[in-house]
Amino acid sequence: MAVEDFTPGLNFIRTIIEADIKAGKNGGRVHTRFPPEPNGYLHIGHAKSICLNFGLAAEYKGFCNLRFDDTNPGKEDVEYVDSIMADVRWLGFDWQDRLYYASDYFEQLYEFALHLIRSGQAYVCDLTAEQVRQYRGTLTECGINSPCRDRSAEENLDLFQRMRAGEFPDGSYVLRAKIDMASPNLNMRDPVLYRIRRESHHRTGDAWCIYPMYDYTHPISDALEGVTHSICTLEFEDHRPFYDWVLDNLPVPCHPQQIEFARLNLSYTVMSKRKLLELVDKALVHGWDDPRLPTIAALRRRGFTPEAIRNFAELIGVAKRESVVDMALLEHCLREDLNKRAKRVMAVLRPLKVVITNYPEGQVEELDAENNPEDPAAGTRRLPFSRELYIEQEDFREDPPKKFFRLSLGKEIRLKHAYYIRCDEVVKDNNGRITELRCSYDPESRGGWTKDGRKVLGTSHWVSAAQALDVEVRLYDKLLSVANPAGENEEKDFKEYLNPASLEIVKNCKVEPSLAAAKPGDRFQFLRQGYFCVDSDSSPQALVFNRSVTLRDSWAKIEKSQQSK
Repeated sequence: MAVEDFTPGLNFIRTIIEADIKAGKNGGRVHTRFPPEPNGYLHIGHAKSICLNFGLAAEYKGFCNLRFDDTNPGKEDVEYVDSIMADVRWLGFDWQDRLYYASDYFEQLYEFALHLIRSGQAYVCDLTAEQVRQYRGTLTECGINSPCRDRSAEENLDLFQRMRAGEFPDGSYVLRAKIDMASPNLNMRDPVLYRIRRESHHRTGDAWCIYPMYDYTHPISDALEGVTHSICTLEFEDHRPFYDWVLDNLPVPCHPQQIEFARLNLSYTVMSKRKLLELVDKALVHGWDDPRLPTIAALRRRGFTPEAIRNFAELIGVAKRESVVDMALLEHCLREDLNKRAKRVMAVLRPLKVVITNYPEGQVEELDAENNPEDPAAGTRRLPFSRELYIEQEDFREDPPKKFFRLSLGKEIRLKHAYYIRCDEVVKDNNGRITELRCSYDPESRGGWTKDGRKVLGTSHWVSAAQALDVEVRLYDKLLSVANPAGENEEKDFKEYLNPASLEIVKNCKVEPSLAAAKPGDRFQFLRQGYFCVDSDSSPQALVFNRSVTLRDSWAKIEKSQQSK
């Protein structure tokens, strides 16, 4: 798969819908749905689908349902239901009174199955799961009819009703559609409709010991809810004939149109619920909301905004071709949004002490600092400035390379919002490690201006030592070390590509005192460091910040280089 060529707003589904409206199909109605299975947390790919389904409904003044396709109780949990509803709300969408569960329809689904049996279109089969696979055939060889295929409707009804009554052990019988074992589409070779499974359901408890299959449940649920356009990802394209077969052979109120689009594949991460669950279960990450993951909960915890994700979903558009989207585009969308809304603050991640020898001892002055140059309404704040400060270790070099514009012995830099300082002396410990810089400042250079008009090329951020807060900072990087593991070696376990440097925890960082009031979820730009968010692990006594994204905008550079060609 290649990196996608993006056309913002490109959406072939809109073309289909507009043609349907023009033709008067469905009475001009547009009714979509977002139908997650509650077997894991949603990820950025689901966010694309959420934005698409709810967005189309809003655009055409229609409706969008939230429906949980909860037909597999062994893998489902109320935790997942709650997290999905929270994610949809956080993204800014409202299903109003249209919250549904496939389990709402279990009785109707059972009655429809009886209808298929009576009409000779379904039968009870006692082949084992392995035998069903063997009889199914291959892409080049037709399947073989089950010995049970010609049972009478009366016998099938009796067996199916006894299946529901719990007379048979798990796996002993299934109900199958009677379609065509010679069909070139394997999904039409008598697919399973029901199986016996004694597992407690998160909503229906132990009321049922037979559960309908997803492919059977989904089209019926759509029809019962009055859905007009059933939008799903491309892997369901081969399932569409069965979707239509179910609706064509049952007395349902309408026949929705299934439309498939390419799922989102994002570089440097995994987008499979199975793989995400494996990472969580094996404690290779710290839960479903670990900020290294592409789950919506993780992105929220990392500091992403719903606006950035919605913009990303619109920007990548909807396509029929599988592709890999560059992670840089998602990060670009976040930078664009946070640049306008995030308050600028001073934070020193790896502090180096600076003593300004000619600044009065005990004196503290307050300097004005703008909160956001992109938003004049954000106002200003007061920064304490004193004799002892902290700057970044990397902002000083004892033996500076060429074009190093930060601080070095005998050189001068500007402190952001403050004064010019010059390094006069370097203090080291017994191991030769630099522990302190002794500097002098120019009292006439406040705000970066000097009477003699001299200028310096370097500007450093800083915090006043006495007022600084100690915080923990978590520097997150890409989950995987390669952009597309499948493109490297499809047989290699994806976990072998986990990035060992995906998380660096930096303790005893120094931040300006205005952050004392920061709350979990608050977002800031640490000057020259990137955008950061207060983590949910934080407390007023122990603040923890997650790096959301660096200031380097790779995608903007990619776009600029493409435009220049």
